[in-house]
Amino acid sequence: MTSHKTGSRDEWLAARMDLLGAEKELTRRSDEVARQRQELPWVPVDKDYVFDTDEGTASLADLFRGRSQLLIYHFMFGPDYEGGCPSCSAIADGFNGSVVHLANHDVTLCAVSRAPLAKLQAYKERMGWSFPWASASDSDFNYDFHVTHTNDEWQSGAVEYNFRTVDLRLQETDENPFVAAITASVGTDWPTYRKEGPGLSAFALEGGAIYHTYSAYERGVDAIWGMYPWLDRAPLGRNETGMWWRRHDEYDA
Repeated sequence: MTSHKTGSRDEWLAARMDLLGAEKELTRRSDEVARQRQELPWVPVDKDYVFDTDEGTASLADLFRGRSQLLIYHFMFGPDYEGGCPSCSAIADGFNGSVVHLANHDVTLCAVSRAPLAKLQAYKERMGWSFPWASASDSDFNYDFHVTHTNDEWQSGAVEYNFRTVDLRLQETDENPFVAAITASVGTDWPTYRKEGPGLSAFALEGGAIYHTYSAYERGVDAIWGMYPWLDRAPLGRNETGMWWRRHDEYDA
């Protein structure tokens, strides 16, 4: 016998109609927020960035692949990681299949990480992904877009992330089971792991010039973490206790 509230079909329908009103309001609000994103001022990107890709050395303009819009997922895979971040890996599982659809709508979706290209290629093959993935190992790109943090920032406790200054050292504790699980999953300690951060940045190419149009971090990337919209509609919701997710080839059969 369930401990959850139960009711008749008519009671369920009445409650569902109340919820439908809230969902419609949320959808309209989400549409409005999307319009606000698109109305942000565009900032010219004047710096020359160099990336390593499957096709060779590439500029930021090259990552557009002939399209006018570029979405970059800042994938947490530092030079000293033994494997990609499992959270970023779960997100990538979700967007891998969307790349072809976006490409046919004038949008290139590309991941960028600081690990050497050979590491990215090997991990990409293991995961069975096909999206383009560039290495920014010899570039300031990740630092300039605030997803990689310097040693000085870390030691000062003044890391610029998600549009605020934070001290990421406060989370470094042996008693934190999430920290222990996430660092073990990539074979590093906390400072090495968390010098990288997840995020999404958008760019436009117009008249030969590149513009930065949008960035989001932390829960700002929830919407592209594909399993969560599904869980939000499951009977028990997210129902999370610690780090329950794994790379897709690490779950018990």
